[in-house]
Amino acid sequence: MKIAAAQLTCVPGDIPTNVRQLAALAVQAREQGAELIVFPELAPTGYELRMAAEDPHLWVAADDARLDPLRGIGIACVVNCAVPTDETRPAIGTFVYGGAGELITTYLKQHLYENEQSVFTAGDRDGRFELGGLRFALATCFDNHFPDLTARAAADGCHVLLASSLYGTGDGIRERATVYPGIAKDSNMHVVLANHVGSAGPWTGCGGAAVWAPGGTLLAEADNHTTSPALADVR
Repeated sequence: MKIAAAQLTCVPGDIPTNVRQLAALAVQAREQGAELIVFPELAPTGYELRMAAEDPHLWVAADDARLDPLRGIGIACVVNCAVPTDETRPAIGTFVYGGAGELITTYLKQHLYENEQSVFTAGDRDGRFELGGLRFALATCFDNHFPDLTARAAADGCHVLLASSLYGTGDGIRERATVYPGIAKDSNMHVVLANHVGSAGPWTGCGGAAVWAPGGTLLAEADNHTTSPALADVR
């Protein structure tokens, strides 16, 4: 299966514009043979914590019509959003849609980073799904800094870890370059990282969306400045 790791610069709080960007990336990846594409953390709104805290209109349910451009376009889409919960706070949630638009699974980020803790509620279940004969694990950004989470994925027979993330310039470059190939090496899974590039809330995304093979070998990597997907075959 060919998988795409996306990166883009999001427009703060503008779901229709951002979803159009995501759909364009998905079509581009599909035309290059990809069957699944992973988008960065909170891509429909951008990584805008204050906006998410103050405006529930920016919370997106799995059946939200604003995500329609990503459903049924012939490629599976892994979309991370601020999602409503039964509590007063939203969660950082990942929806996985199949190529025909069906909802395959939902995952809620379990490890919230710094200021996220005052805006979001944490999930308490691991994310899993199967597609194209492969078993996938879901983890969002800071989740991947907890070895027990990725170890559970490997122990559960997962072949691929999909990470919707935000890593910025500075320390984020170092973390991105060490955490993800390290997971691939330690867990013997493929690792797919989607990242922001350019302005992303209080940070500047460092790009470098990438795919690593089991063992940590880099298979594909985007640059540090363009809106683009990185594609690789995962078997």
